Amino acid sequence: MAAEIHSRPQSSRPVLLNKIEGHQDAVTAALLIPKEDGVITASEDRTIRVWLKRDSGQYWPSIYHTMASPCSTMAYHHDSRRIFVGQDNGAIMEFHVSEDFNKMNFVKTYPAHQNRVSAVMFCLGAEWIISTGHDKCVSWMCTRSGNMLGRHYFTSWASCLQYDFDTQHAFVGDYSGQITLLKLEQNTSSIITTLKGHEGSVASLWWDPIQRLLFSGASDNSIIMWDIGGRKGRMLLLQGHHDRVQSLCYLSLTRQLVSCSSDGGIAVWNMDVRREEAPQWLESDSCQKCEQPFFWNIKQMWDTKTLGLRQHHCRKCGQAVCGKCSTRRSTYPVMGFEFQVRMCDSCYDSVKDEDRTSLATFHEGKHNISHMSMDVARGLMVTCGTDRVVKVLFLVEI
Repeated sequence: MAAEIHSRPQSSRPVLLNKIEGHQDAVTAALLIPKEDGVITASEDRTIRVWLKRDSGQYWPSIYHTMASPCSTMAYHHDSRRIFVGQDNGAIMEFHVSEDFNKMNFVKTYPAHQNRVSAVMFCLGAEWIISTGHDKCVSWMCTRSGNMLGRHYFTSWASCLQYDFDTQHAFVGDYSGQITLLKLEQNTSSIITTLKGHEGSVASLWWDPIQRLLFSGASDNSIIMWDIGGRKGRMLLLQGHHDRVQSLCYLSLTRQLVSCSSDGGIAVWNMDVRREEAPQWLESDSCQKCEQPFFWNIKQMWDTKTLGLRQHHCRKCGQAVCGKCSTRRSTYPVMGFEFQVRMCDSCYDSVKDEDRTSLATFHEGKHNISHMSMDVARGLMVTCGTDRVVKVLFLVEI
């Protein structure tokens, strides 16, 4: 049904294979079972379900379990067949699934948070369950004893999480738009650095341990690639979504980034090309092209007997310009701008037609997407959302 991705295509497009319906409320998480025609889902309707594909080609629930509280997030470890479900009440419940995926046994409850759990990850080597929540903290607990090992608090809701299993570094995004890099120890933690670049709450993170790249998506509709391994502070901006970026997945073999937004948009970004960093916006009291004063520059307005102008910025050079000196609009995909953005006249004239060639493809998921996950080896993708529908898709090379 699916094939491995061996080459580096320019892009891929998702093709719908199956649609799964049955939940009575928003589906908050959907995960593909590796090497199986199966999907695990968790929902606000307080149920966790395991769906297996039957001979008819349709998915039917083989496990249906009702929780005490709405399910907010989920993690699945296939080798040990352990499921960890975060709930609206702050608790995380662990289950063990049978080899034939027809039975699920409760293992234990972890009192991880005082409020809704936003993300959960399991580290088999350390036997840790790491999670973030709306109680503004990241916590890590021992799965052997069930004891709390440590907590680290933030000033805003902790919204998403990624973890480097080799170095024990955690990346935590929060509602202030900040990403915090933490080193987790057995009972303590230390802040390594904070990453600031988004203008809205961080909704999704993806960490690639091979190339040491961190991708973040936010409610400002943008994606940022942070080159952690490069140690030069390099960051690339990607703008192509019309709504909050809910989920990310980087395919290191083909160097493609797959992103989903809450309006159903699915983007496949070609990261195997030369890209430029967007410039920092410069500040000035007057237009850096025509030198006309901006409206707060009272002295120059008085001296020249002219009205002040509104300040804008050229997205290509970052200069502060007035409206008359930045009437042109253009896409500039090499800098991540797949939409038309404001440019000063000189920058617009410098952009060639080939510079406007898109470096991403955009597709319509046709439902509100709140979560996405992938089985990269098989080229499979599953999305779910507030419309209570789960979709299984196949990425086709184009």
